[in-house]
Amino acid sequence: MTVQNSDCSANVNSSASLRTEYPLACTTWGEEEIESVVKVLESGRHTMGDRVRLFESAVASRFGSKHAIMVNSGSSANLLAVAAQMHRGESPLQKGDEVLVPAVSWATTYFPVSQHGLRLRFVDIDKDTLNLDTSLLEDAITPRTRALLAVNLLGNPNDFDVLRSFCQRHDLILLEDNCESMGATYMSRHTGTFGECSTMSTFFSHHICTMEGGLVLTDDEELAQIVTCLRAHGWTRELPEQNHVFDKTGDPFDDLFRFVLPGYNLRPLEIEAAVGIVQLRKLDNMLAERRKNAALFKEIFANREYVSTQMTTGESSWFGFAMILQEELAGKRAEVVQALTAAGIECRPIVAGNFARNPVVHKLDHSIHGTLDAADKIHKDGFFVGNHHYDISNELELLLDVLDSTAQQAACSSANAASGQNRRIA
Repeated sequence: MTVQNSDCSANVNSSASLRTEYPLACTTWGEEEIESVVKVLESGRHTMGDRVRLFESAVASRFGSKHAIMVNSGSSANLLAVAAQMHRGESPLQKGDEVLVPAVSWATTYFPVSQHGLRLRFVDIDKDTLNLDTSLLEDAITPRTRALLAVNLLGNPNDFDVLRSFCQRHDLILLEDNCESMGATYMSRHTGTFGECSTMSTFFSHHICTMEGGLVLTDDEELAQIVTCLRAHGWTRELPEQNHVFDKTGDPFDDLFRFVLPGYNLRPLEIEAAVGIVQLRKLDNMLAERRKNAALFKEIFANREYVSTQMTTGESSWFGFAMILQEELAGKRAEVVQALTAAGIECRPIVAGNFARNPVVHKLDHSIHGTLDAADKIHKDGFFVGNHHYDISNELELLLDVLDSTAQQAACSSANAASGQNRRIA
């Protein structure tokens, strides 16, 4: 377990008894966030209420979406984004329909698809951007395909011109998992606004933090109302009198307790929304620092042949720094992770690697297009380190030193092994 202070400068990894010099994630909170929490506690209204509505309005305005619906996590946002497509009035998704998904993402990109009786179809990623390989889409589509779920991985936008054109040609529903990419833009438009439903996360390690939390964004009024209904039990309570889901009677005794969709209880807390309002005001500055760090990261690793880094499409919000081992470090991720850990640098796989390699996939209705070679490379040789809302120049220099040293040791070992082999042959 990692214990962190407010400036992330004295993190301690208790399991390894090592000081963490470069953490994966740390708090973005200050006194304002704490004060906002206290005010909610003192108010006596802790469940979803006015602060949630204010935060939803602020998010919709900030990112240019007509509707933003807050829920208790980004994972829940994905669940509702998919569920809404099952209940839409025109051409709803049906059980057995197929959804194209990238082979690299987090578990809760995929689980909502399966949980609604839909079939996952894994498509390989582009080895440079780490997003869906758009060149494979035409061959990946089948007669069962009804939707495409795009993931903006680690802050990096997809090429939405290509994706939207593809979906329009084939009459597919475009959904967008933007949980790792708040603040990213493509052609000056914010990611999280391209899908018929799009999602964001405000989990601890993400661009803004409300402890737990997420949002569904959409420009479609019907979908917004469906998501609102599904968020809280599938009842009509939060819906207007005349709506796209089920018209109210006008009698509050009935309308507060009428259940019309098979919903969930995914409501957020007032505390989370109150913190979110404060955090959203800080987002621009935090994004600016992340992008400064990214520019330095790209610069110092530009000529290191032992590793490749993520190529951006549009303007990334740089969730973290993905690295794929090449040359003398290819196949040596275990040694690299060991060296990083010893130096106090936290790292992890690139999201969940090739998700089709996870054992759970055998419990999901799915098919695979092609061989997923790029995703397999990520699965074997990929990892990422953290990015933060403050200057991490020293941390990046430490990262460079550790990887340079590890690559040099690997090259020497290979040279010694080759020399020994030559002597044996002679």
